Amino acid sequence: MFQLRRSVPALVVLPLLCAAAAAAPVAGVDTARIRAADGEPQNWMTTGRSYTEQRFSPLAQIDAGNVSRLGLAWTYRLDVDRAVEATPVVVDGVMYTTGAFSIVYALDPVSGKLLWKYDPQVPRAKAANACCDVGNRGVAVRNGKVYVGAFDGRLIALDARSGRKLWSVDTVPDHRRSYSITGAPLVVKDKVLIGNGGAEYGVRGYISAYQADTGKLAWRFYTVPGDPRKPPENKAMAMARKTWSGVKYAESGGGGTVWNSIAYDPDLNLVYFGTGNGVEWNRAVRGESRDADNLFLSCIVAVNADTGAYVWHYQEVPGDMWDYDSDESMVLADLPVGGTPRKVLLHAPKDGFFYVLDRATGELLSADPFVALNWAKGVDLKTGRPQIDDSAADWTQGPRLVTPGPLGAHNWQPMSFSPRTGLAYIPAQETAALLAPDNDAKFDTHTGTWNLGTQPLALPEDPKQLQPVIDSYKGRLIAWDPVARKAAWSQDYQAPWNGGTLSTAGNLVFQGTADGRVVAYAADTGAKLWEAPANTGVMAGPMTYAVNGEQYVTFMAGWGGAFPLAYGSISLKAKVRPEARILTYKLGGTATLPPPEHQAVPLPEPPPLTADADTVNRGRDLYNGHCGVCHGLSAVSGGIVPDLRYLTADKHAQFQAIVAGARASRGMPSFAGRLEPAQVDAIHAFLVKRAHDLHDELAQATASGGK
Repeated sequence: MFQLRRSVPALVVLPLLCAAAAAAPVAGVDTARIRAADGEPQNWMTTGRSYTEQRFSPLAQIDAGNVSRLGLAWTYRLDVDRAVEATPVVVDGVMYTTGAFSIVYALDPVSGKLLWKYDPQVPRAKAANACCDVGNRGVAVRNGKVYVGAFDGRLIALDARSGRKLWSVDTVPDHRRSYSITGAPLVVKDKVLIGNGGAEYGVRGYISAYQADTGKLAWRFYTVPGDPRKPPENKAMAMARKTWSGVKYAESGGGGTVWNSIAYDPDLNLVYFGTGNGVEWNRAVRGESRDADNLFLSCIVAVNADTGAYVWHYQEVPGDMWDYDSDESMVLADLPVGGTPRKVLLHAPKDGFFYVLDRATGELLSADPFVALNWAKGVDLKTGRPQIDDSAADWTQGPRLVTPGPLGAHNWQPMSFSPRTGLAYIPAQETAALLAPDNDAKFDTHTGTWNLGTQPLALPEDPKQLQPVIDSYKGRLIAWDPVARKAAWSQDYQAPWNGGTLSTAGNLVFQGTADGRVVAYAADTGAKLWEAPANTGVMAGPMTYAVNGEQYVTFMAGWGGAFPLAYGSISLKAKVRPEARILTYKLGGTATLPPPEHQAVPLPEPPPLTADADTVNRGRDLYNGHCGVCHGLSAVSGGIVPDLRYLTADKHAQFQAIVAGARASRGMPSFAGRLEPAQVDAIHAFLVKRAHDLHDELAQATASGGK
């Protein structure tokens, strides 16, 4: 279930755009204009600003000397209080951005007034089709059109002036599988590129290119091979097939989804994209041998932009079994390597190594840990392969505390790179995880079902045992020097899941934080120069633009995603609630941010616990396996969806019906056919037990004076 602040019609058009700007060009962007983005720094024409994806702005009106004068210029409240992950596009006097469930907004970038709004009407029950919430990372624009990937798998083209739908295409080949789209499209020449998510659920990954004017499919590159009983689609799939040792992937889909980062080099005419993890995480369950590389899982892949033909790949984690996907943001830069100028691709993925690749050939130039890790001892620069430490990381043989865990050393929140300082600014984090095998697991074909091959992920229920785990999860902003191959400076945060970064020619780095702030640092030294409250966790990458010679900085703010959903016990130390807003600042801004919308919820008196210990223990595993990724492991919610320890008497009475789909239209998926009534009763018994646990904790805290 989710929070919807107000009903949203499919299209809302206000007269603000029509009168004053009727004759002006709107979203008149093409590849040549994006390629020359530095020539018009006042605009931000694609989510990464330019094809380099550096998220660096040449604007310098706001600088290290005056950023302390930054004040709120305007704020706009979004419709759905769920994950906000977009970086807005600002071009030709209009801001285009997205909120949860792929709702598109066009706003006046000076005043924040709404110009139009388009809701693709994604069925709320589709929320079950993605691992990591219903956020959307933004739009692409081209020649008067705005493109958005809808959560349910549609790619939609809108008229940039009015928000009217021009065309829509279903990118999903099989809706019996749990495909979803959360990433932003990328426009390259006359095509719009988009990927998808769903690897945990059992899909075959791919990236697609559609004709920008018509929506016709131009090419598609699959990231894992298809049915081995059929001929491979192309030479790349024939090559990949040799790296899979079984046939089970044909049933499970294989994974390798392209759910986030896409970049383009117009000089080389190469499109780069990262690929995801396999189905299942456990290589033994997915029927793969220890030495099977499983291409193209956890890879950076380069293809021809016109045809989608394979050019090169680099696999960061062969045979991945830790959810170390490679979908995190890529940056293209020209840097000296060993004293020689090289065209490079920079990548700081989940696995904790910072990679520098030659982007023309895919040659590995360097790979160094940017956080503490234990799954590998290093990367062999001759072979390009990680030196995996099986004693610490091979959890198929028994439980292992692996660092980093599946949340990664760096997740989707985009890093930036400043050509002025030569530093990459990484939203890094420390997130270990205890992984244990379920080598007898069977692939579950139900949509919305996780297929990991692990014992259910869980967190300690005893507060004394839980606290050290909470304390171990931390965030960090790291300024990484890819030439010197070391950190130049870093800033520590109390919690992980902090926002993406923006660097500017004003010697500034901007970032939002998980604990509800927006902050600016000196790009060269890391000194904190400014901060302001955001009322909610900030995850998205900020951006900057200028209108009439005045510079603005915008943050999309709103809490959600994999960390606060699943790891509620840990994410609560950020002390924020989901409150979706656009926050825009300028020098001397005097607007006021409304106070946070805290709502105290009383704990209902839980019903008696009548189930025996065996039933509760069975319910614990069923809950963590089926429910914990959304409602919080061990039944502690991060505040994004309801905390089931707070069920009221009527919800307890309706529990079987709710699990069977009575609230599907509100975002609670149906588990009918997946869970037997006795299993649902066991889950309910566990939740009653956890409600009593919380009731006792609160009573003890009250008795001790709240200390």
